[in-house]
Amino acid sequence: MSQDVAFVADAMKQAVPYVKTTGIDFEEVSPGRVVATLPDDPTLHNHIGGPHAAMMFGLGESASGAVVMAAFAAHLAKATPLAVRADISYKKIAMGVLRAEAVLGRPVEDILAELESGARPEFPVTIMITNAEGVTTGEMTVVWTLKPAR
Repeated sequence: MSQDVAFVADAMKQAVPYVKTTGIDFEEVSPGRVVATLPDDPTLHNHIGGPHAAMMFGLGESASGAVVMAAFAAHLAKATPLAVRADISYKKIAMGVLRAEAVLGRPVEDILAELESGARPEFPVTIMITNAEGVTTGEMTVVWTLKPAR
């Protein structure tokens, strides 16, 4: 039976002020994959008229956080998800609306088994950032951990 994670989009907007401020929207949410978009807003632009690099990073990190929240929604009383580190590569000049697809890099069951064994698991989320034409403008990896609740 699949868990309903439809609440994640609204929860991200309520729990993470940055998401609401920038207008990030979550188009698809599942425990293994999230698609988020960043609007083409001039207040988020850089000196050449496209989304600022910080906005691209924020979109990717927010998408990764949403997939982690969706994947571990039923276990948030046991552990707090935290970003450990991130790496981003800017591939092409980004213009217009951007789309970030975040994919969980390890099976949820393996991560939970590691947590249950007393370890603090780390796991990657890979993110592909594309423009409206589907051209890859950035690639990103965010490594997350589950910090056991005390």
